Parts: sequence; C-alpha cells; structure tokens
Amino acid sequence: MQSEIKLDIRKERLAKSVELASEEFRDTIATVDEAGKRIWIYPKKPSGNFHRWRIVVTVALLTLLFSGPFIRINGQPALLLNVFERKFVILGQAFWPQDFFLLAVTLITFFVFIILFTVVFGRVWCGWMCPQTLFMEMVFRKIEYWIEGDANDQRKLSKQPWNREKILKKTSKHILFLTVSVLIAHTVMAYLIGTEKTWAILNESPSQHLAGFIGLIAFTGIFYGVYAKFREQACVAVCPYGRLQGVLLIPDSIVIAYDWIRGEPRGHRKKNEDQSKLGDCIDCKLCVHVCPTGIDIRNGTQLECVNCTACIDACDEVMVKIGKPKGLIRYASYNSIKNGIVKIINSRVIGYSFVLLILLGILSFALITRSDVEATILKVPGTLFQRDGTHITNLYNVEFVNKTFEPRNLEIRIESPAEAEIRKADAKAIIVPAEGFTKGVYFIRIPEQAITNARTVVKLGIYYNGEKIETIKAKFIGPVHKASDAKRK
Repeated sequence: MQSEIKLDIRKERLAKSVELASEEFRDTIATVDEAGKRIWIYPKKPSGNFHRWRIVVTVALLTLLFSGPFIRINGQPALLLNVFERKFVILGQAFWPQDFFLLAVTLITFFVFIILFTVVFGRVWCGWMCPQTLFMEMVFRKIEYWIEGDANDQRKLSKQPWNREKILKKTSKHILFLTVSVLIAHTVMAYLIGTEKTWAILNESPSQHLAGFIGLIAFTGIFYGVYAKFREQACVAVCPYGRLQGVLLIPDSIVIAYDWIRGEPRGHRKKNEDQSKLGDCIDCKLCVHVCPTGIDIRNGTQLECVNCTACIDACDEVMVKIGKPKGLIRYASYNSIKNGIVKIINSRVIGYSFVLLILLGILSFALITRSDVEATILKVPGTLFQRDGTHITNLYNVEFVNKTFEPRNLEIRIESPAEAEIRKADAKAIIVPAEGFTKGVYFIRIPEQAITNARTVVKLGIYYNGEKIETIKAKFIGPVHKASDAKRK
C-alpha cells in the first residue's frame, strides 16, 4: 500500500515538473536563437524499424505521385486539378463550376476528417504522408547525407573554407536539389494542366507557351527554395496544420511522447554508483540530435514536432544497448502515460465522427444523383406571352452543359401539363459537344382553356438515348384573367 502511495506521489511530482518545464521551452523555438538569428539544423542520420517502414511508405507514395498524371481511367486522367480552366477530373470523372456544391461538401468533409484524425492520432499525417516531410526528410536530406555525410561531417564542411572539396560537394548537392525540384515542378504542372500540355511546354519554344514556361520556372524556384533553404521552417512557421494541433489535440490523442514516469529523473550512468533512483533515460540527447526540427521531445508535445519517429528509433537503439525495454519514446497519449489507460473513444471523437458520417452521406447522395448533363431554362428577357390562335406561347432560352468527354445528342420532352407542347426555334437537333455547352431558343405552347393560373409550372425531361437524365422546371406565364376566373369558380 505504501509503495503504491509513493508511486502516485512520484507520478504527480514528475507530472508537475514536466508541466513547469513545458512552460519554459514554449517561449522560444529551437531554430531561432535569442538574437532572432536562425539556427541551422544538422540532424543526425536516422535509422531503425520505424525509419525503414517510412522508406517503404515514401517509395509507395512518391511512386503514386509521379505516376499519377499518367494513370488513365476511361481514357481520362485519374486526377486533374485545372484551376485555370475551372476543370477538375477525379478518378476519370469530370467536375465543373456547376458542381461547386460537390466541391464545397468535399472540402468540408476533408476538413472534418482531418480534425477527427488529429484528435485521435495527432500529427501522423505530417510524419508519414505530408509531401513536405517526405521530400525534405526522405529525398533531399538523403541526398545531403550521401554527398556531405552525417551531421558532424556537414557541420565541418560548412565551417571549413571554400576549397576544392567543399565546392565540389556543395555544387553537386545543389545540382541534384535543382534537378529534383525541376522534376517536382513538372509533375505539379501535369496535375494542373495535363500531361499533353506539359509535354508541349517541354518540347516547344517557350514563346509559344510563355505562361506555362514562367509557371514551371516559378514552381522550380519555390520547391528549390523550400527544400534547400527554408526547410523545416515550412512546418514550424508557415504550415497552419501545425498551429491547429494546439487546438485539436487532447490528452487522449496519440502522439509521439516521452514516458516521463519511466524515464525521470534522467541522468548518466556511472560505474559503482547506485542507479536505483534514476529513471531509464540516460540523457544521451540522441533524440534531440536526430530531430529534423531541433526539439527535445522530452519537454512534451510541441508544434515543431512532425511525428517523423526518428527519436523513437534513436531511443530504442539506446535502450537495447543498456538492457532496458524499448518504448521510452513511443506513440502514446498523455493520459496513457500518466494514468496507464489508453482511451481513444471520447465525446469529442464521437461528435466529430457523427458529423463526418452525415457529410459522407450528403456527399455520397450528391455524387450518385449527379447528372452528366445539366440544363437551365429561363424566359427570354423582356417577353411575357403571346396568343397563337387558341394557344398561349412563351419564349425560353435553354442552355445545356455536357460534363462528359463525349458529345451528347439530347432530346427535350414535356412531362407536365399534358396539354403543353415544346418546339425549338431553329428545329435543329440538340447536340452538345464534349466538355462544352450549347443553347437554343424554345417555344412552349399551352391551350388557353387549359391555363388555370397566371404562373403555370411546366416540367420538362431531358433524354439521352431514350433515357431521362435530368428534369427541369419552367414558369409559364398566362393571361391573368384566366387565373382569376379559375379562382371564382
């Protein structure tokens, strides 16, 4: 009983010490000194089980990224985000400005999913799937390690005068950086305007595609600047997601965490000294040396932490060497370390999950009911109605938008009222070009005796190959006195 009480007191004391420490380190960031000058980070080369899994995930994701523009579904790109022409292709399906509702619901759904994912799993996205982290840590830093060596070698190279070795290594590194940046820029451009137009920019004179050429130069410069110079500052100072985690994370969120209960008080091991009062952390600081943003994970969760798992691998390696169990730094929540209880499901997670399910239902319904052809009918401005013998006629403009990649031969029919008739002014067939639109002028006639309201609703069906693909409605204006006579009766 007394041992349990002592353990609880120790936990409470350690929790308070960690809390007090966290108040101090949060006043500064690891990449800026007291004078406001940037501290250049030289992280030690990572290795270990998590890092090997990250390499596998990175290879898979980057393969998908660079092959994405060339993947075709039904002859169309798997993903095209042409914001310039307001044309989007997702999984071979075209989406246009008329589908703005779908885009809005999709973005809201994605945002809620990110919130839910962060509440439960913290910043796992940043460490395993974010393009910034993948390119920075798994591509550009790998090039740096290959050419300049590990952290200590890089420091020595930066401090030494400009001699043949330094010029050769620095030049080689930045040439490779620039080459990868060019490759990324062309891939991004292919997602924006398509592979055909990107290939044309690449093979033809820049004067023929001046805007596209300038765009490629700009993209290349941005990527090179971010990965060669700006680096971890993109995550620390620019990325809004890192800032959001301060609002989204809760004590039950799974993050990369240091087990202070087990690790404190930390200290170096010395021979012939009583170590019973020390925790498992030997204060080797390898977790700090491998961190690509320069933080000490032992201070607690920080906005600079991108969950890259480098500190886990480094700490596990040390624990094996000193004969201690792995997991001093691991994926865990604050409460799971403090109380020894893992709890993922809570009221906030349930609430976000419920909202996410509703949004997914709305999005699924909108996608299922989405029509490949959209029609709009409006009365010709400045016209009321005309008498044509015993019939009343209204004049309309009808516009058809074809969202598919093939021309559509359409037919428009009256659904109700049964007495109504529709006729195209030029009597030509309705042929809507692929990814285009067409419009025409139409007359709708209704027998005067069948009009019982000043504004009759006419329902029309749009047919393709005999199958109705959409229904539209038009307001038909008739003689006011007929409507009043009908009310008297």
